[in-house]
Amino acid sequence: MGEKKKNEAWVKTVSKIFIVLACLLFVGLMILSGMGNQWITLFNSVKSGDTVVLDLTVYDAAGKPIITSDQTVYNQAVAKGEDIFATKQLTVISNKSMDKSIFGVPGSASTGTGVQQLAIFSSEYNAISSGIVGMKVNEQKRIAIPSDTMMKNDLSVEQLALSKINLTDISIGDSFFMGVSDTTEKVTNTTKATTFLRIADVVSKSPDGIVIDLNYPTIEVRVVSINKQ
Repeated sequence: MGEKKKNEAWVKTVSKIFIVLACLLFVGLMILSGMGNQWITLFNSVKSGDTVVLDLTVYDAAGKPIITSDQTVYNQAVAKGEDIFATKQLTVISNKSMDKSIFGVPGSASTGTGVQQLAIFSSEYNAISSGIVGMKVNEQKRIAIPSDTMMKNDLSVEQLALSKINLTDISIGDSFFMGVSDTTEKVTNTTKATTFLRIADVVSKSPDGIVIDLNYPTIEVRVVSINKQ
């Protein structure tokens, strides 16, 4: 008789466990159905050819954000009194090289100077496009951009004067805008009509002029959405 009661108690316990599991499964299915197809994307990763929407933040050599689509990063920079550009989220096709030399992104300056077309070079775009393969929605990653010696340029005192820049007013570590063409990555005179703007860092100075670096060493991205090819 005692053995029979033990068996009945075990059966009741197992039954309760199954009921609880069934209830949890039902609740889980209800939550997933309320999310529509969005829950599926949580398990997706970026594959070659996918169209991916990204939040991005471009950092200068000092590690300071200079262009961002992340509102939090933008607000933090403004609170510190730093100059920064707000831009829109970037849409790229993963693992596909860009067929032009420069990709323009609209940037609205925190200083209130209006919207400018900022230059992202093909080498940077391609690094992002290949670097996001395998990432999931909401995953964040810092992508190192290889330094390109062609992005370092000498500017003589005479060239600076053409842009109304006095050598005595410049120090190593300063940044300023240079115009770049949409057909070449060579620096052009900012007094002429140009399509895109690029933030240049002053890396050295001599009585003859300065050397500027147009490289952006790091770009941070976060996957917002993945649209399968």
